[in-house]
Amino acid sequence: MRFRRRRRGTTHTAGAFLRVLVVALVTLLGTSTAAASAPGARAPVRARIVGGEQVVRGQVPWVVALTDVAGRQFCGGALVAVDRVVTAAHCTMDPASGRARPPRDLRAVVGRKDLRSPQGRTVRVAHVRRPADYEHFTRGSDVAVVTLAEPVDLPTVDMVRQGETAPYRPGVTGTVYGWGRTGESAPAAAVLRSVRLPVMADSACERAYTTFDETEMFCAGYPEGGRDACTGDSGGPFVVRGRLVGVVSYGSGCARAGFPGVYTRLAHYADEMSER
Repeated sequence: MRFRRRRRGTTHTAGAFLRVLVVALVTLLGTSTAAASAPGARAPVRARIVGGEQVVRGQVPWVVALTDVAGRQFCGGALVAVDRVVTAAHCTMDPASGRARPPRDLRAVVGRKDLRSPQGRTVRVAHVRRPADYEHFTRGSDVAVVTLAEPVDLPTVDMVRQGETAPYRPGVTGTVYGWGRTGESAPAAAVLRSVRLPVMADSACERAYTTFDETEMFCAGYPEGGRDACTGDSGGPFVVRGRLVGVVSYGSGCARAGFPGVYTRLAHYADEMSER
């Protein structure tokens, strides 16, 4: 599976200077295994769903936890085939060095709602693909396909089709899944949680984030805040009517008023993600 290099649009930004400024602020404030804190990025901590609820066992068996070799969870993902997981590209990068994590350093935990339990299994990663032009989660291309070393016997989730727009209309409600904090300073969760969020208008996203690109991203949440994905939920699925339409990418803090969460618009990459 190859991601094609694409030409970036500029209508959504305030110019190259602002892009450099955002990245510089991220560097100054620090990064983490999930995402970084800046005006347009999440706080540098593992996190979980804010304002949501625990998932019923067996409800979404295709939700995957990404961990390091020691079993520390730092991102989520979705099983789209028996041997492939879709997640965020920044989840496959080492936040300390900025380099790609070797597949040998990644694990996928499948079939497990409570990360403390022996349910399901832990699977090694054979290969990781991300767009060739991925640089930083605030600049788009924040998607990756993780190929497992062996297939798993679990249900998978259907993906949105290339070029679809209906799932991204303002007001459409989706569900986000993840393990992490229930607030910016809350402890990490062990049990999978979910929260339902409405898609917001692109104009609201553009007001909140100067780097927002409506061709590759969408945002979801409430103007008053209160419910959101949070850092560490990165890469986790955003599902509309049973189909995977986005993955958690970035945001400013967690569930803050005026700053909805930003998600990768998977309809922009669907064909490339489906390739072997």
